[in-house]
Amino acid sequence: MRLKFLLIISLITTFASTAQVRKSFTESNSEQELWVDSVFKKLNRRGKIAQMFFLRAHTDKGKAYEQSVAEIIKKNKVGGLVFFQGGPGRQAALTNAYQSFSKVPLLIAMDAEWGLGMRLDSTISYPYQMTLGAIQDTNLIYRMGQLIAGDFKRLGMHINFAPVVDVNNNPNNPVINYRSFGDNKFNVALKSAAYMRGLQDAGILVSIKHFPGHGDTNVDSHNDLPVLNFTKERLDSLELFPFKELIRQGASGVMVAHMSIPSLDNTPHLPSTLSEPIVTGLLKQQLGFRGLVFSDAMEMKGVLKFFPEGEADVRAVIAGNDVIELSENTPRAIKLVRKAVREKRLSMDQINVSVKKILAAKYWAGLNKPAQISTTNVFEDLNGGEANAFNQRLSDAAVTVLKSDSLIKDLNTSRKTAIISLGVSEVSLFQKEMQKKFNNSTSFILSKIASAADIKNVTRDLRSFDQIIVAVHDYRKRPQSSLDYNDELKTFIADLAKLNTVTCLFANPYTLRGLPGIEKSKSLLINYQNSDEMQVAAAKVLSNQMQASGRLPVTINSIFKTGEGIQFFPVPQTVSGQVE
Repeated sequence: MRLKFLLIISLITTFASTAQVRKSFTESNSEQELWVDSVFKKLNRRGKIAQMFFLRAHTDKGKAYEQSVAEIIKKNKVGGLVFFQGGPGRQAALTNAYQSFSKVPLLIAMDAEWGLGMRLDSTISYPYQMTLGAIQDTNLIYRMGQLIAGDFKRLGMHINFAPVVDVNNNPNNPVINYRSFGDNKFNVALKSAAYMRGLQDAGILVSIKHFPGHGDTNVDSHNDLPVLNFTKERLDSLELFPFKELIRQGASGVMVAHMSIPSLDNTPHLPSTLSEPIVTGLLKQQLGFRGLVFSDAMEMKGVLKFFPEGEADVRAVIAGNDVIELSENTPRAIKLVRKAVREKRLSMDQINVSVKKILAAKYWAGLNKPAQISTTNVFEDLNGGEANAFNQRLSDAAVTVLKSDSLIKDLNTSRKTAIISLGVSEVSLFQKEMQKKFNNSTSFILSKIASAADIKNVTRDLRSFDQIIVAVHDYRKRPQSSLDYNDELKTFIADLAKLNTVTCLFANPYTLRGLPGIEKSKSLLINYQNSDEMQVAAAKVLSNQMQASGRLPVTINSIFKTGEGIQFFPVPQTVSGQVE
């Protein structure tokens, strides 16, 4: 284990040293200081406080909503915006308008862990971080960060609330899960550092999250306040490990989660976001973090449940957060923070430090020379170049072969082949791709609520086939830890596995736990999600066009564990399907 630790730390350090690292905004220079001071001196007390608040923005809620955001910008002079759902062309135009309303340029952020497609239509979604956790070539993840940064810049954005550096060691985690690189802290640190470096070296600020670690919770902080009953020693050795590593490598931002952590602050019901011992004591002082500290969204129930009516906003500032993200009521929050200063609950000196950091970040992001965003060819610019091909490359690198790969090598493209897609209502892309190579194949589909009669009919038809390839799909927007299949279909999967089958999982890898018997498949491919790119990648492996090199980023059960994966190399075949 000691050797493994040294190897991975060496890889992290080597990666960081060989990349063209851009200096942090905290490494000030004379030009930056002049600009920051010139802007700072023009701000009154209320204006300084307002710089700490970032508003929610959408382009899919209509003109009235957009106008309400514009009015808050004009009247309250906030420091930034966080864009959510909408369209890229509309966002580009609206960003120009919003920037024109603000004397101090706005920092524009988005929560885009897997790229713009997480929020915007007509844009690319890269693989989830769980999928990326299977990839062995870290340079691919670095390049993805650069491409996402390019998309951000095209839309005039400056901060990506990514990467997620939580170690997901709880398979039932309802809020992190597939958003994490996995359950191994070294792998999480390695992959998240690559993503972070790609973003920052291309000029985009990050906010690594969710400090001090949201991976082992069974409560979603959007809905309630999770409680972490772990010791300081456990938190330091596991949850905090990736944060410490990325802070060491120059993370520009850290987002603090809404969690109660008694071992770090035993104040009853106090979210970590509002805890001075956690935000200032642990993050800033003990870990030496000098970048921007972002609160998680202040409209979440995890922080509002015990601190309503704006008290949470005030306490978040007192605790040491530099940016208060998505207050439930921003004008009220600014007013209450001013009141807290008058009542000496909070000093202006502390606020001044935060504001100067925010202004320094604005200078680093190029807002000292603001420019209009071009609103022409937005779709073409965001969907051209190498992006689509690179997205496929990432998926290709993630395919993970478990169990024996001998059956895959024995697949013959000329034999009578049954290709079954489960959980679908029409022929899947995977089946279409497979049919291009397996000319003597027949496709079968069964929905997630397939009847016993439907299953019986398919079972009867399979008797005449030489090869059976089964695909398990999860078409839900977010891949959960268990499939929503009926019991009949789950039993059918186990029955198929007893045959001479190759099984492909296009779903969250944790779903294997709820499919007893699937491990009996002669060969098993894990593809992590149901994207078009993963379906194409799996078809490439099964038709011997591509090697599989992925490794499991999480432990599923006692059979399939973190780090497992067979390095499968294709066997060249002639047109007839015979080995050359």
